[in-house]
Amino acid sequence: MLRGLYTATAGMLTQQRRTEMLSNNMANSTTPGYKADQSSVRAFPEMLLQRLDNKSVPTVNGANFGGMTPIGTINTGVYLQEIGNQYLQGGLKETGLKSDIALVEENVPFNPETNLKGTLLFAVDTPTGDERYTRNGHFSLDDNGILLSNGNTVLSTTGEPISIQTSNYEITPNGEVYNLDLQGADQFLGQIDVRYEADVRNLVREGNGLFRTADEGVLPTAIGNGDIQYNLRQNYVENSTVDVGRTYTDMMTAYRSFEANQKVLQAYDKSMDKAANEIGRLR
Repeated sequence: MLRGLYTATAGMLTQQRRTEMLSNNMANSTTPGYKADQSSVRAFPEMLLQRLDNKSVPTVNGANFGGMTPIGTINTGVYLQEIGNQYLQGGLKETGLKSDIALVEENVPFNPETNLKGTLLFAVDTPTGDERYTRNGHFSLDDNGILLSNGNTVLSTTGEPISIQTSNYEITPNGEVYNLDLQGADQFLGQIDVRYEADVRNLVREGNGLFRTADEGVLPTAIGNGDIQYNLRQNYVENSTVDVGRTYTDMMTAYRSFEANQKVLQAYDKSMDKAANEIGRLR
């Protein structure tokens, strides 16, 4: 009977973690560039049950031999195997803001080892001095004209911030930033760097739309890579890849599954209570 308690508990814990993941997706359904998490639920290996038998052999001395009769298999519960990201291209939303930039992937190679497509990200410098990566192109300018992404400095191809000291500027599809002079002498201010991760499993989500590499390495630039094509769209942002309707449905499914396992747990608890306090009572 205790085996059933463990199985039901494993199901409840799995659905709780899945609900937390789905709730985080729902909370970021409007976050620019957010990549939805997805989970894989797996069952623990099944166990083969066998009954021990005592078989007698009709001999003079009446020898007995032990044997086993297969009964069947029993499942030992489920677990949340992994939580990964869907590095898909999100739709574009026009904002009309010059500082908003959508990163549009046109051609990104598949990793031959994982058969998963790589991804492109902006490189940013956090206030702590750590280099991180993001797809949030909802940029802004601080009081000093530095280009920021959610408070983090957007890095150029030289590793330096991009300073824009005018409201009349343009960002080209390849990320070059120009100060537009009315006399026709445009001033080059820098080029927004775009990094490439060939193995998306190496990316670790940190929160606030930021990623770091699991191996603590620095991602290479995608600029100059002939196998990669992309463009930056000024006045646009990339939408989140969260499917709100499907997420609501998955959350309801997880809740119902949690509730079903909870009822199983309560049924086992009542059975054990009856066995201990009524059937086993001495009169």
